Amino acid sequence: MEAVGLRPGLSLFDSATIVAGSMIGSGIFIVSADIAREVGSPAGLLLVWLVSGLMTIAGALAYGELAAMMPQAGGQYIFLREAYGGVWAFSFGWTLLLVIQTGTIAAVAVAFARFGGVLWPALGSGIFLGSGSFGLSGERVGAIAVIALLTLVNLRGLNMGRLVQNTFTVTKVASLIFIAVLGCLIAPNPGAVRANFGSSTAFFGTRGLSPGLLAAFGAAMVGGLFSADAWATVTFAASEVRNPRRDLPRALALGTGVVIALYVLTNFSYLFELPATGIDVAGGGVTHVFARGIAGAESDRVAAAAMQIVWGGTGAAITAILVMVSTFGCANGLILTGARVIYAMAHDGVFFAAAGRLNVNSVPAVALVIQGAWAALLAVSGTYSELLDYVIFAQLLFYVLTVAAVFVLRIRRPQAPRPYRAWGYPWVPAAYIAAAVALMADLLVVKPHYTWPGLLIALSAMPVYWWTVHRRGALATAPRRDVS
Repeated sequence: MEAVGLRPGLSLFDSATIVAGSMIGSGIFIVSADIAREVGSPAGLLLVWLVSGLMTIAGALAYGELAAMMPQAGGQYIFLREAYGGVWAFSFGWTLLLVIQTGTIAAVAVAFARFGGVLWPALGSGIFLGSGSFGLSGERVGAIAVIALLTLVNLRGLNMGRLVQNTFTVTKVASLIFIAVLGCLIAPNPGAVRANFGSSTAFFGTRGLSPGLLAAFGAAMVGGLFSADAWATVTFAASEVRNPRRDLPRALALGTGVVIALYVLTNFSYLFELPATGIDVAGGGVTHVFARGIAGAESDRVAAAAMQIVWGGTGAAITAILVMVSTFGCANGLILTGARVIYAMAHDGVFFAAAGRLNVNSVPAVALVIQGAWAALLAVSGTYSELLDYVIFAQLLFYVLTVAAVFVLRIRRPQAPRPYRAWGYPWVPAAYIAAAVALMADLLVVKPHYTWPGLLIALSAMPVYWWTVHRRGALATAPRRDVS
């Protein structure tokens, strides 16, 4: 039996927890190590997070206008279709399924299993089946189990997915507040404070402003933007929000604002416990962890290293639990919302018709299964850092197109109802587009092995789209045979 349609069941709070919960995954606990290695100073580390945060909020404010105008299932897919036509919308949906959404689901599921290895060593076992980068390990089996479990949860209906999302988002927001308060106020490390903030040279570093540093800053932005990504996924489930014209813009602004504030405070906490780039100190135990600093944190587990300064070995276990809670909730939000884009594509006739059907629980069951299966395949075919690099360039491309859609639709549809208008228009959306384009150009140069494939995947959608549309047209005009 098939349900009639998607049912509105999300309140403002539910929508905001989807935004915040989908953003807070594994990145905030890990990527500061790579950022610190790239920029080489406490100031550079904080600036990367601040710029990433401002870009995220600027993008979310622009999306709010589009979401309030077109509160339909598929969200960003619908925005691109209405602004540029079906081919660009399909390119987004195609890339979302192949790389963006599923790659992010795979990455956070791998991170869940990686930190789970702290508590269950079997998850950290080596590859036992496969060759090269493709194969199974304890970590990857754990990631697949998370993807399968959450897909099953969301097949039970929107209410089940909503309850899981609310519970885990509230828990991980509290966890970040706990880390920030502990590091900055309750138990700061005087040695780390001196190493990072003791002088202008300590804070700003010795590299000076140069083209090389600017290129490194752009590369470091990948981590910050990935950690703040997935804020737009709430628009995918727009038709299931009870009062979308009012609540979607509010949820985007509230969710992104809270998360970015927590991210900056959490990185201050790291800097209050560990030197940014490490210092030359001999010794073992906690002293050794301190000496390696943020940039040299073991397996890039910065949060675990910071908590180890406070609690020793217990700190690593506490952090592992916090990260597992965070990544579990993040994966749930991504799985819940991503299937709605596949559902919208099917209704437009550019994807398998079965993906546009709902089960008895009023959720797109086939779309959820397709998404979960592909995410599981990605989990066994790449490392966490590879998945991160593939995702962010492709995501930036469509963020730029979608924010630009605000300008396009203001011109093409000036009289369309706009319950919310993008704050700071035209300057804030234009600044976002300029910053994102500059970052994309930098990534094409400094990380070509990952960024060019992301671009090619997006472009590969175009011949697939034209073939699909041509075939659909041919079937529609073909004479029907009498099969009675």
